[in-house]
Amino acid sequence: MSPERLFHQRHPVLTGLFFMAALTVMFFGGITFFVSSMLQQKNNFLLGVSNSIGVIEIKGVITDAEETLADILAFSREKGIKAVVVRIDSPGGAVGASQELFMGIKRLSQEKPVVASMGSVAASGGFYAAIGAEKIVAAPGTLTGSMGVIIKFANLEQIFNKIGYQSQVVKSGQFKDMGSPDRALTEAELTLLQNLIDSVHGQFVADIAESRSLNIEDVKKIADGRIFSGEQAREYGLIDELGNFNDAVRLAASLANMDEELPKLVYPPEEGNSILGMLLGKNPQRLWGHLSLAKPILSYEWDGTASLVTH
Repeated sequence: MSPERLFHQRHPVLTGLFFMAALTVMFFGGITFFVSSMLQQKNNFLLGVSNSIGVIEIKGVITDAEETLADILAFSREKGIKAVVVRIDSPGGAVGASQELFMGIKRLSQEKPVVASMGSVAASGGFYAAIGAEKIVAAPGTLTGSMGVIIKFANLEQIFNKIGYQSQVVKSGQFKDMGSPDRALTEAELTLLQNLIDSVHGQFVADIAESRSLNIEDVKKIADGRIFSGEQAREYGLIDELGNFNDAVRLAASLANMDEELPKLVYPPEEGNSILGMLLGKNPQRLWGHLSLAKPILSYEWDGTASLVTH
C-alpha cells in the first residue's frame, strides 16, 4: 500500500480538511482572477475609442452619484470622446446626490459639449442634473420641472396609542429626536425644517437661473413644485429644443463639429447590474440607497404617482 493511501486511511479528517482547503484556494483564486479581468475591462473600456460620443444614463431614483461621476471623469479625460449625451429618465432623489450630478455634468460641459436628453420623466433632481449640460432636449410630452424640495415624516402617534406603544427618549438637545414617528412635530421643529427646506430650495433656484440664463425672480414664480410638459418647459426657457435621443446625439455632434450625423456612441459598462457589481457589493449599496429614501431625507424628487399616457 502506498504511503499516500495509508495516510488517507489513518487520517481521514485531515485528508478532508486538506481537500476542502485546496478547493477553497481554487475557488477564491478563480473569483480573484475573474474580478481582476472584469476590473481591467471596466478600466479599459475607452481604449481605442476615437471620434465618438459618450452616453451617460441617469435612470430611476437618484440615491448615489459615485458611479456616474466616475463615468463622467472617464469621458472627460478621453480625447476620443468628442461630446457627451446625458440620458435622463428619473423623478429625482436625494438632494446631495442630485447636486453632485449637476456639478459633475457642469464641469464636463466646460471641457467638451454636453447635451442632456430627457426621457419620459426628468423631474426635480433629474432636472437639476440636466441643467448642468450645455443644451437640454426633451420630448413634447416629457414630464419635467417639479422644482422643489420635500422631506416627509411618518406620524404613527394614534396607531401607537391604540396598541399601547410608548417610547422613552434620552437626548442631548431638543431637536435630536425630531421626526420621531410616535409624536407630531412641534412648532419649533416645523420652523427649523421649513428654514432648511427654504435654504436648499434657494440653492436649486439659483442654479436654475444661472445655468439657464433666466431672471431669478421669474424662476421663483414657477419653482413651486409644479410639473411641466417638455413643450411647456421650452416656453419657460427651462429646455432648449424638442426632440428625441437621436436629436440630442445630432445636436451634440454639431456642437463638437463632428462630420457624422449619427456618430459612434460609447456607453460605460453596466457594472451595477453585472456579476461584477454583485461581487463588489454595488447592488447591496444601491438597494440600501433606495431603502434609505423611505426614511426622512431631503429630496429633490417628484412624488407624483400619476403618469401621462398616450392612448
